[in-house]
Formats: sequence, C-alpha cells, structure tokens
Amino acid sequence: MLSSQEIILRLCLASVFGALVGFERVRKDGPAGLRTHMMVCVGAALAMMVSAFGFKDVLGTAHVELDPSRIAAQVVSGIGFLGAGTILFSKEGTIRGLTTAAGLWTVAAIGLATGGGMYFEAGIATALALTILWVLQPVERAYSRRFKHNTIKIVSTKDVSDGELLRDLFSRQELKVQSFSLERIADNDFVFTLKFDGLDTERLARIVSELKKDLAVKEVYWNA
Repeated sequence: MLSSQEIILRLCLASVFGALVGFERVRKDGPAGLRTHMMVCVGAALAMMVSAFGFKDVLGTAHVELDPSRIAAQVVSGIGFLGAGTILFSKEGTIRGLTTAAGLWTVAAIGLATGGGMYFEAGIATALALTILWVLQPVERAYSRRFKHNTIKIVSTKDVSDGELLRDLFSRQELKVQSFSLERIADNDFVFTLKFDGLDTERLARIVSELKKDLAVKEVYWNA
C-alpha cells in the first residue's frame, strides 16, 4: 500500500504536469484550458492508484480474482467523451479543437504514468507534449503555408443568373482553382465551393468584398 507522502507526491506531480500543458492551451485559446487539463491528469493518476492498489484488502480472499489494470484502462477510452466535447464544428465547415482533444488524451496518459510511479516517463512525455504544441507550431505553419489552399463558399440565389458570377471567378488570374463543387440547398439556393491555391489575406479579403456586392450572392464564407 502506498504511504500518504507517496500519494500526495503522485497527485501533486500529476497536477503540475497537467498545468504545464494546460498553460500552453490557454495561451493558444484552446477549448479546454488550465483547470481542465489539471483535473484530467489528477483524475487519471488517482484512477491508476485505485486500479493498482485499491483492492489489496480483498485480493487474498478465496475465489476472488481481480484485474489490477481494469479501472486504469477505462481512462483511455473514457477520455474520448471529454475530448469529443472540445471539438467544434463551425458553420463554415471548419473544425477546431482536435489538438486540444489530443492534448487531453495525452495528459490522461501522463496522469496514468504518474499514478503508477513512472515519474521519469511522465516528465519526458510532458516535455515532448510541450515541444509538439509550442515549439513545433511555427515550423508547421511555415511548412503548411507552402501547400495551403484557400476555400470560398458562396450561397447564391436562384433569381439571378449565376453564369456571370462563375465566369468572373474563373477568369480571375489570381484565383488558381483546384476544385469546384455545386450543391443545391433549401429554398432552391445554391452553394458554390471553390478551393484554390493560397492567396495572401489582403487579396483574398478584396475578392470576398467584391463578391458580397454581387446581387447573386447571399452569403460568403472563406478561410485564409
């Protein structure tokens, strides 16, 4: 059985590890922040200790067989429900929160390691998580910018001819269209989705501003 000092050490370390990742998510304005990450890490550490040491008093009883990993194993699957709550789908089809969900899953694993007394492993995992979330983000942005595609979604009315609108879009030299789709929605309106090679924000904003002035356009969604 663990001593009181060891229990306090493991829970406190779990809160520290969770706080480190949580501070980074707060800095990026993620859907889950400091307290959420700390609670997940501490809860996972406690679940690990309960799973490993919580049934010592009945293990010697005749006809009683227990799997000491059963409770801890449920943390891995159970964290999926919490992670799903951090994933946000916007009206424009953009998905946010996947990195935060992955961070919560990793924090839960760090909590399990801490609760199991694997302090070195938990510390290394925390350092790697911070490196991935913080240090590698500028590298990812610089690399992805080379292959970035912009998307414009245009909701067009049925009352105005859309042929001119499309001809104008495809004739723009700055718009190198990679893909195009057309969808009919409620009230017989149409949604045009164009994906094209990345533009700088200023030129893209100018194109969107011009589209909003077109009588055939009801709404415009875009990502930069």
